[in-house]
Amino acid sequence: MEKTIINLTKENMESEVANGVTLVDFWADWCGPCKLVAPILEELYEERDDFRLAKINVDEEGELAEGFGIQGIPTVILFRDGKAELAAVGAKQKSFYEEMLRS
Repeated sequence: MEKTIINLTKENMESEVANGVTLVDFWADWCGPCKLVAPILEELYEERDDFRLAKINVDEEGELAEGFGIQGIPTVILFRDGKAELAAVGAKQKSFYEEMLRS
């Protein structure tokens, strides 16, 4: 079954990350490194069932990005039951994101 990647907005952010583990990818269309990270996260998401994947377009949701102190993209934040636990800025290898999920 095809999994759905959640597009987060300030209206649905809180409810979508409230339960379980969610990786949130802060990105933008013009961001080259974001284009490298997206397929890595999507591949990981297809392989595993222990987290949800969500994206925030910083150009469309600037207020939300600002609220999380996003200064550079891509930024990936791991949320566990609504709390931001880990953040990674910049393009990383797949193994890095696997390690984030293991922590």
